[in-house]
Amino acid sequence: MAVAIGVVVVLVFFVLIFLGSSVRVLREYERGVIFRLGRLIAQKGPGLILLVPVIDRMVRVDLRTVTLNIPPQEVITRDNVPARVNAVAYFRVIDPNNSIVEVENFLLATSQIAQTTLRSVLGKAELDQLLAERERLNEDLQKIIDEQTEPWGVKVSTVEIKDVEIPEQMQRAMARQAEAERERRAKIINAEGEFQASEKLAQAADIISKNPATLQLRYLQTLLEMGVNQNTTIVFPLPIDLIEAFTAMARNNAAK
Repeated sequence: MAVAIGVVVVLVFFVLIFLGSSVRVLREYERGVIFRLGRLIAQKGPGLILLVPVIDRMVRVDLRTVTLNIPPQEVITRDNVPARVNAVAYFRVIDPNNSIVEVENFLLATSQIAQTTLRSVLGKAELDQLLAERERLNEDLQKIIDEQTEPWGVKVSTVEIKDVEIPEQMQRAMARQAEAERERRAKIINAEGEFQASEKLAQAADIISKNPATLQLRYLQTLLEMGVNQNTTIVFPLPIDLIEAFTAMARNNAAK
């Protein structure tokens, strides 16, 4: 009797092991790639999955977006400037079967292809483009990496360049260049202002020369402005025509 009970217990134990090895539960964002005797037969999930013990093997695949930090890469730009660049890529698995069958480790493979593509693409760009045209470079990186990972069932949605480190000597040179550019713009603006002012003065001179009364009004306005200030000494400017008139009268009196 005891032996029979022991046999039943062993059978129940093996039945539980059998059921445990044949039942799987997959979450909403998971899929199961099923192999039967080494051959791919199906993709299942989410929910409850039943497997044939010993014969079937399931590989879980996460379909959520993965954030991949691309390690800093040493890059030589097209204008021979050394730079250290790191980036971040966002990708997700869209074909679980290919992500398991076509590549051994799709996460490692995507990371490696992203690093090599980063060095290749940025090495063809000049430093100014690397600093000012990041959006275009990001699009080029995303397109190239996505084309290479597509056979693996991996979709790369975004690639963003995070930091660009350049030598300190180059930073100082760029600062001097920026300062020289600002000085150049300031001189151009100053020259344009003087040119416009000279044009206005020339136009005013033409108008005054055609109407002598305008000059007299300007003279009276100047005297009024001088009288407003509390000055101890006031200098009255006299028109040259008035001085010449007095000089002519003095010569005529002397001649008489």
